[in-house]
Amino acid sequence: MNHPIPTMHIDGGSRGNPGLAAYAVVIARPGEPPVEEAETLGTATNNVAEYTALVRGLELAAELGLKRLNVFSDSELLVKQMGGQYRVKNMDLLPLYEEAKRLRRGFDAVSITHVRRELNKRADALCNLAMDGKPRKRGATVGDAPAPPQPDDPEPVRSSSALANGPAQAVTDHAVRGDALAILQSAAQAWASRGLGAVPVEAVWEQLWSVLDEGGVLKKKKPK
Repeated sequence: MNHPIPTMHIDGGSRGNPGLAAYAVVIARPGEPPVEEAETLGTATNNVAEYTALVRGLELAAELGLKRLNVFSDSELLVKQMGGQYRVKNMDLLPLYEEAKRLRRGFDAVSITHVRRELNKRADALCNLAMDGKPRKRGATVGDAPAPPQPDDPEPVRSSSALANGPAQAVTDHAVRGDALAILQSAAQAWASRGLGAVPVEAVWEQLWSVLDEGGVLKKKKPK
């Protein structure tokens, strides 16, 4: 029996770029309350804040004893660099990139998927709250503070990385399957917490179709 994979939403931001910066992490585990963290970084760029969120999030996931993780970020740069599609040329990002890769190797499997900001609202809100002087200590649960408004409709997933314990490669059937399951899991969590009407079924099917089509699954011939 396949068990649902925990999810991690991350976000980083900077007011001024560079300017006052903060990061946020939200980890959801099946059957348990989400765990959160958000803190300021002093003066930094958006990209440094995004990578810091990934590093701190992987550290937190390891502390929680997680072995598999589906990560969601609205930073296309981070997702493509971690997936091997883009090179890391910025010297400020390189140490964080290397640390994220090192931490990632401590898990059995990690996927990193790009999502629209509308699907990353909790992490985005926590990041802004931290910059407003309201950080979230490591390991805080959602019940510790009121949750900000959630998105009404999911947006299509734009791109994803392959499973991350190996060199950059073409998207595999296993990675496509992981992305599809992550979409269904995210929708199921939203339905469970906010009711079926909160997430239109048509929008979920559009996301699944996009992932399967981009992964080439829909074009493969059935064996005779």
